[in-house]
Amino acid sequence: MSLPFWEAFLISEGTVINNQKLSALLIAGTGIILFSSKAVMVKLAYGYEIDELSLLLLRMVFALPFYLGVWAYKRSEWKERPLGSKKWVGVIALGLVGYYFASFFDFKGLTYISASLERLILFTYPTIVLILSAIFLKKKVTGFQLTAILITYAGLAIIFLDNQGIASGATEDVITGSAFILLSAFTYAIYLTGTNFMIGGIGTLRLTTIVMSMSCLSVIIHFSIVQTPDIFGYPYQVYVIGLLMAVFATVLPSFMINEAIKRIGAPDVSILGSLGPVSTITLSMIFLGERLTLIQFFGALVIISGVAIISLNKR
Repeated sequence: MSLPFWEAFLISEGTVINNQKLSALLIAGTGIILFSSKAVMVKLAYGYEIDELSLLLLRMVFALPFYLGVWAYKRSEWKERPLGSKKWVGVIALGLVGYYFASFFDFKGLTYISASLERLILFTYPTIVLILSAIFLKKKVTGFQLTAILITYAGLAIIFLDNQGIASGATEDVITGSAFILLSAFTYAIYLTGTNFMIGGIGTLRLTTIVMSMSCLSVIIHFSIVQTPDIFGYPYQVYVIGLLMAVFATVLPSFMINEAIKRIGAPDVSILGSLGPVSTITLSMIFLGERLTLIQFFGALVIISGVAIISLNKR
């Protein structure tokens, strides 16, 4: 009896991917693509003269009710596994570093550089995780991993050395914006490294809910103490973009990737990570009119290859 067509996907060792794994990969891939649309939405919103903190506030204000709703729905279940004070401090710290600082640096950097360059720089975070793990967790970096790190940063160097400039702006803007995005990648890598300590006994869904809620509240507090433009004085398109960003580039992908990790594990999900920069570059070409030169395209392929090697090696 022949297999149904949806079960006929073969992997390298000749085994069949079951329906659960296939659906998990589809969920993860969709989540990654949705996450990657964020940079394009940010650039579209900046066309309406909104500053980075106000836009970040809109994203978080629209997203917060969803996370609070999940917390309310799961509260009775999570009450049976209460968090100690040390874990609460750790989770709050992760929220501040991983999504508050990382998001603010990201939005700030996007005021200077293109969405394509932003995604390519952010995509290097697995290399930073490896470096941080080697320094603080004493995990050995293999020669294979070191080669992948060098390949990744060689790709970045190729892009930066292209004299046409991916952002089509002043060199100073490219340097400033890239520095902010590197800070975003660095703080996000700290978050991922920290989750190795925190995930046990908490669970990915509860961790995601708490971390995202804390980051939302942090942005609201930040906005309330900083002199910024009137949040209600922007064109309606800004609020539409903010809502779309919150739902489709924040809430949905965070839970979709969480569900995929629960089904098949982080290593298999990480293999799909290269969809991120590819989809951002594609979306930025369609909606923003951004274009990569041949040299920049080659550099992007080198970066994606380097990070893909790291992801496959983890698996």
